[in-house]
Amino acid sequence: MNLDLKDKVIIVSGGAKGIGEGIAKVLAYEGAIPVIIGRNIHDANKVVAEIEDYGGKAFAVQAELSSPEHCKKSIETVAAQFGKIDGLVNNAGVNDGVNLEHGNYERFMASLHKNLIHYYLLAHECLPYLKISKGSIVNIGSKTAETGQGGTSAYAAANGGRNALTREWAVELLKYNIRVNAVIVAECYTPMYESWIKSLDNPEEKLKEITNTIPLGNRMTSAEEIANMVVFLLSEKSGHTTGQLIHVDGGYTHLDRALNKLK
Repeated sequence: MNLDLKDKVIIVSGGAKGIGEGIAKVLAYEGAIPVIIGRNIHDANKVVAEIEDYGGKAFAVQAELSSPEHCKKSIETVAAQFGKIDGLVNNAGVNDGVNLEHGNYERFMASLHKNLIHYYLLAHECLPYLKISKGSIVNIGSKTAETGQGGTSAYAAANGGRNALTREWAVELLKYNIRVNAVIVAECYTPMYESWIKSLDNPEEKLKEITNTIPLGNRMTSAEEIANMVVFLLSEKSGHTTGQLIHVDGGYTHLDRALNKLK
């Protein structure tokens, strides 16, 4: 499907691994220029090289996204390189397990910086360019904001904030024709997810237990399936869609998982 994204400059935070990598590669396949921003420049450059190997274009910028100064400088670097910004995908973050019982102020606030604050900072710095391009913003969120998970207060709070910012920005930026949406993820099999599964005593049993609770197909969502929705939302093919929280999760968040017992 031609999404008319050729040579559009799209920033993807955390685009070197997992869901972000999938988004970057689908963007490149559609002819856009994904700009990967994150702390690990080696991993980012590896994705850029893979994209260029099959004839696409990409760019990498190193930044510690928990630093406001790094967020600002990274956007300045992109603007200097390309002279424009056509879209932003806020994706970087980690479920770091900062809970209520054993957490503390310092860890909670650090987690918010890792998982929420840079969403605001990158959007703020991109805004002057998005006003010109009438670009789009897509925030990646997690079902933890709606379902809870246990043991992850900071990450759940950050994702509640992501959802709220999506709706708020959609309203605030209507006058600029900038659309803002979110894609909500439940169980997506990424390298980070795989590392967590393998750290358990009974990884195969735990993975089967999880996939059995996913209504559609009893399987994990793939990074490419998340990416396909994100790229569609960045394109003008979704030109009248804004302020939406779109769940790409096989029905995990909202369908009655008791249905699985009927299969």
